[in-house]
Amino acid sequence: MEGIIKESILKHLEERKVIRNSQHGFSKGKSCVTNLISFYDEMIKYGVIGTDALIEDLLHWKTLYVAGRLQKPVKILTQNENGKLQAALVSNLKSAVTAAFLMLPESFSEEDLYMQIAGLSYSGDFRMIIGEDRSKVLNIVKPNVPHFQKLYSNILQECPQVVYKHQLGRLEIDKSPEGQFMQLMALPRTLQQKITSFVDPPGKNRDVEEVLLQVAHDPDCGLVVYQGISGIVRSSSLIQSSKTILTAGLKKSVTYSMKKMYKMTKGWLRKTS
Repeated sequence: MEGIIKESILKHLEERKVIRNSQHGFSKGKSCVTNLISFYDEMIKYGVIGTDALIEDLLHWKTLYVAGRLQKPVKILTQNENGKLQAALVSNLKSAVTAAFLMLPESFSEEDLYMQIAGLSYSGDFRMIIGEDRSKVLNIVKPNVPHFQKLYSNILQECPQVVYKHQLGRLEIDKSPEGQFMQLMALPRTLQQKITSFVDPPGKNRDVEEVLLQVAHDPDCGLVVYQGISGIVRSSSLIQSSKTILTAGLKKSVTYSMKKMYKMTKGWLRKTS
């Protein structure tokens, strides 16, 4: 289960020594690291993140780690009245829609959109090559389309660049260079910087806006956006995987990885049968 762990839950974990001293990354104010713990004989993965670091990732996609998980329907256990956090959560959803629009054709289904959004945080993740069920994104979206609709319906209805045919489950977006430029300018800062580094030749150091205008006119605009997202996720997935081994220990990490491999093989056999 993924969600935002409140201070009271963290205090409970610390007082009962569930979090060891070696797991310093799980203390208040530290950056987010996933770990594995036994909970009622089940293995669960959890993470703790400070509010400021959470807002930073939601707004700018610095790692797209927590932001990516919160682009999907999740169970929020409890939520405070932090106005900046609420605004950042909404901003993250809008950014996910914008990025997905840039990678989709002019006309597409609602399910296509949710597949694109759900796949953002797995783009470039080496674990999707070995260790994850190849149908993971499909398995997330298929049974949860009503939850995705609840999460994104208002954003789609208010977006001026999309024709949202809710009853038909279809959408049409503006794929003109002008429309794509507006979408590129609305992307999170880190993604804009990644795109610029891919497109701008070394030493040229052009303005971000100038580079994004060039990308907006590129027939492969969607591919460039995908490469930018993959660059963020690839670095993040490698760092998080190594931290999991360090904090959870080799035995738990191997056990968890073997279960992932089993699910991947099972999914592959299901598709080929």
